[in-house]
Amino acid sequence: MNIDFTPFFKRYEKLVSASDQVFERIKQEHSDCVKCYIGCADCCHALFDLTLIESLYINHHFNKKYSGKEKDRLIEKCNQADRKIYKLKKEAYKEFKAKKNETEILMRMAKERVRCPLLNDKQMCDLYEYRPVTCRTYGIPTSIAGLGHTCGISGFDEGKPYPTLNIDKLQQQLYAISSDFADAINTKYSQIKEILMPVSMAVITEFNEEFLGVMTPAGTENNKKEGNNINGE
Repeated sequence: MNIDFTPFFKRYEKLVSASDQVFERIKQEHSDCVKCYIGCADCCHALFDLTLIESLYINHHFNKKYSGKEKDRLIEKCNQADRKIYKLKKEAYKEFKAKKNETEILMRMAKERVRCPLLNDKQMCDLYEYRPVTCRTYGIPTSIAGLGHTCGISGFDEGKPYPTLNIDKLQQQLYAISSDFADAINTKYSQIKEILMPVSMAVITEFNEEFLGVMTPAGTENNKKEGNNINGE
């Protein structure tokens, strides 16, 4: 069974385009505050997770672009980064179970630094054209759960009013696309639409039919071939 990702990827790309437009508008209006430049990699060390549709998208384009030894090298970098992130999340979960303040835990995690495995030695992204929305909006003021955030090297002054991107609304739209995709493949995993994972895991995960829990309609035979994943491999 082949899964047609085209309509969902198009919806995601439309959302990406809108995010890029917001970033460019704020950058033009506050050019003295947005410090992003070629070679700056501050955002490439931030911890964040991808929704299902983002994970599928970056996985698809990674496998489409890379092969052979170069692909193996990048996958190993992803494995190393993923182990570091797992340890950090495990510690945060222990703190949460110990009933420590959730906001304080999240704020501490936001300060952790793990180098993105797709950041190369020239301080450039190896998958820049297909980078996640979080990477595209880093550097301008954002709001998450009512709390303001911005890049630590930006020139935005705390307490002053600036145009702000509401990340919660953006996440809702990403979840909506993920949910529609999960419904379209008739997955047996009802919670997969809510999955969150770092870039490292999104790259190394094999999003095949077994992982996605794809079910065929009643009365039909599943002609799935071993190894058939979202990249047609």
